[in-house]
Amino acid sequence: MGFESIVEEVHVLGRDLVEKVRDLIHEGNVQRIVVKDEHGNTFVEIPVTVAAIGAILAPLLAAIGAISALVAKFTIVVVRSEPKPPGGGQPVP
Repeated sequence: MGFESIVEEVHVLGRDLVEKVRDLIHEGNVQRIVVKDEHGNTFVEIPVTVAAIGAILAPLLAAIGAISALVAKFTIVVVRSEPKPPGGGQPVP
């Protein structure tokens, strides 16, 4: 069984950014997190497999907290890996 990538966008306010990124990092199926402002400019791109290491996580969240003070609204692009259903069909909800 293989895996496919699913891309999801989440809109958050600056005050909620750090908490939402922290929650996403702790999820098991997230591959990458991209933080963008309301104009589509990328601030941070995090490969979660690397960010899961504790030594990298704390300074990363501090940097995201500093960024969140600059802009009011953010879009978080989340790339998840989901198992492909056998036979190549669509997953059942």
